[in-house]
Amino acid sequence: MIKKLMGAVALMLTCATALASEGGYPLETAPNRVNDVASLQNGAKLFVNYCLNCHAAGSMRYNKLSEIGLTDEQIKKNLLFTGQKVGDLMTIAMSPKDAKKWFGVAPPDLSVIARAKSQTAGAPGIDYIYTYLRSFYRDTSRPTGWNNLVFPNVGMPHVLWERQGARELTTVAMHRAEGKGEEGGWERVTTVYDPQGYATVKKDEVASYHGGESFTATFKAANAAQSAQFDNDVADLTAFLGWMSEPVAQFRKELGVWVLLFLGLFLVVALRLNASYWKHVR
Repeated sequence: MIKKLMGAVALMLTCATALASEGGYPLETAPNRVNDVASLQNGAKLFVNYCLNCHAAGSMRYNKLSEIGLTDEQIKKNLLFTGQKVGDLMTIAMSPKDAKKWFGVAPPDLSVIARAKSQTAGAPGIDYIYTYLRSFYRDTSRPTGWNNLVFPNVGMPHVLWERQGARELTTVAMHRAEGKGEEGGWERVTTVYDPQGYATVKKDEVASYHGGESFTATFKAANAAQSAQFDNDVADLTAFLGWMSEPVAQFRKELGVWVLLFLGLFLVVALRLNASYWKHVR
């Protein structure tokens, strides 16, 4: 209970634009688990325990989770903690008015965040979410103690950090050396963030570099097995957010196939009728 409360307090620091694309960091392809019931169920559990403290899902009802194989009893036992009913919307106790008063802006509703990010990130929304949630790193210069490669200087802390474990980040940036103009030399800036978030910066002049500006980032986990399990959990959470954005997506696709088959059959019938009607005229 204490751990859950701590997660709720951390999430309250989230700004409304926490998932906006700003850093230009390349997005990874999220595993396709939209039809994996076990993954969606685990994602729902993670969402309720770590996200629903401050981020509402006002377009989703708890009983809708029956479509991913959960019974009403399982929903009551594992996903309802505040006296809500199975038929209620997935809302939070904190009102938008209070959130804006306390934190300056209300945390965004996550009902359709995957679809929204598909529009703003220029890539599938689940790819953005998957990369974003796996790109947090410790940074003592930030108010929350966390930063993010996908969204630099994000206001949201890493609420899943205990599941991921400690890790080190090394970034290497190539850019023009300051004060030497466009025709000047190049500089390699290597920054290492240790597991506690303290940064060590090293700058080296590169005389014979002929490429353009570049940026690479490499994480080194203290516990590889724990980090791999975290990546699996993030894939499940991402799949659930993608499913929640459009629960009927799979049905829509299947229906589309049948509609195309019907139209194809109808086209054959229409062509035969047309030939029959005009055969005497021709």
